Amino acid sequence: MPDNKISQLSRSIAGKVALVTGSASGMGRATAYLFADEGAKVAVVDRNAEGVEETVKTIQDAGKDARGWILDLTKASDIPRVIEEVVAEMGGLDILVNNAGIDASARIQSKRYEEVWERCFEINLNALHRTIRAALPHLQKSGEGRIVNIASTEGVGGSAFASPYTAAKHGVIGLTRALAVELGTQGVTVNCICPGAIRTGLTEVIPEEHKDKFARRRVPLKRYGLAEEIAHGVFTFVVPGASYINGATLMVDGGFSIQNNGSSVMPDQ
Repeated sequence: MPDNKISQLSRSIAGKVALVTGSASGMGRATAYLFADEGAKVAVVDRNAEGVEETVKTIQDAGKDARGWILDLTKASDIPRVIEEVVAEMGGLDILVNNAGIDASARIQSKRYEEVWERCFEINLNALHRTIRAALPHLQKSGEGRIVNIASTEGVGGSAFASPYTAAKHGVIGLTRALAVELGTQGVTVNCICPGAIRTGLTEVIPEEHKDKFARRRVPLKRYGLAEEIAHGVFTFVVPGASYINGATLMVDGGFSIQNNGSSVMPDQ
């Protein structure tokens, strides 16, 4: 075996401090659980107080380390305060996962379009740069700072009636790439996950028959993904052994984003 530093890079995040926004449910909660299982100290951050309490309790009951903070990301002045509290109580900050977001749709002609656009950008994009700016001094101090932004397959495509959401998610990918270049010189990596159709609270409202029909037609793996599968994608970016992955966009979508719409048509036998 090669005897060098690179070959010995670890896949352990034990002892690292990780802050995950939107971790009261869904993909954020799954990420918090996985990080805690891997030995990280997890800051569970969300506006849903009940969900935060439940996530923290589950982790602590398993003998792992987690603490919770209630944060509404639309209140910009609260973001630095929460970051500083996390650092003070947990002893630093090594990993930031910007997972919190909302889904939104509106026709371009809609009277409420401006409202939807502004709220979508406020939560899905503006909150990311504010959280990164507040966390950055601590991530730099870590020496192995990791930022993972959660975008969407909408960030590499587009759907009718979803232009506010689509534009914001394109912005997340752009922000990721620009900051990867800017912060890479400072020892902080910035990467992005693009989930496809995932079973979360947001998709619970979709009837199962509709989900099955969509998956059969549009996803090569013929199913919706699980929140835990997104969490493992995030984990890949934050381990010490991922130190040379920077500015990447990882599609976790079962092949949805690469399949041509007509590719499911079978040839004549």
